[in-house]
Amino acid sequence: MKRITEQESKYKDIDKMSVMEILTNINNEDKLVPLAVEKALPQIEKLASAVAERMKIGGRLFYIGAGTSGRLGVVDASECPPTFGVPFDWVVGIIAGGDTAIRKAVEFAEDDAEQAWKDLQEYDINEKDCLVGLAASGTTPYVVGGLNTARKHGVLTGCIICNQGGPVVAESDFPVEVVAGPEFLTGSTRMKSGTAQKLVLNMLSTTVMIQLGRVKGNKMVDMQLTNHKLVDRGTHMVMEELNIGEEQAAELLIKYGSVRKAVEASK
Repeated sequence: MKRITEQESKYKDIDKMSVMEILTNINNEDKLVPLAVEKALPQIEKLASAVAERMKIGGRLFYIGAGTSGRLGVVDASECPPTFGVPFDWVVGIIAGGDTAIRKAVEFAEDDAEQAWKDLQEYDINEKDCLVGLAASGTTPYVVGGLNTARKHGVLTGCIICNQGGPVVAESDFPVEVVAGPEFLTGSTRMKSGTAQKLVLNMLSTTVMIQLGRVKGNKMVDMQLTNHKLVDRGTHMVMEELNIGEEQAAELLIKYGSVRKAVEASK
């Protein structure tokens, strides 16, 4: 396969550029990412629709990846409970090398093709569930092996990569290929590739949660009230929905624990 993510940067002598030249050229490359994501929208639609259908019948969404890709999966999964008020095991992010690898690289963890399935078995993954492999290159053994075994067990598989084709795509029922071109810093896939994967993850999890009824109108009515900012936001949402004063809205919110429950109880 042709590894676009490994191609040499089109910029020469970046170590001789001024600070503004570096920033400008990185920004110019970053502008290409949403255009690449746009081309992949039909693939993203298929993946999001399939995941939503599985989750409607009790399935869960798992992400697996290594390095930057794995960290992005962990971030997206960890943000679903506070944003949408879902249980912590609905969306699970797993990184090669375990939680230690979130902050510190674990040598050769991504090269173990058997470990991902072992990691997934700790969560009793089954045929109702979905597994999305995250790998900028599309070749990471940890991800390829996990998808391969999961597929054999009836798990729905997908991927988000930044090349075209390759082993990860071959093991995915619903592949998403976002090709944004070579990195500004040759091979540094934490840059454009990471941005592309983050954008697609935002789309995927948000779309799925909307399909599962975790949003009303354009509001996060099930968000967890974990700080004063969110309590204040929730209070104003209740005020708007019920056309009541701030004090009464705050009391209802605290009593029922979420915007949705406060509004439903009052109606």
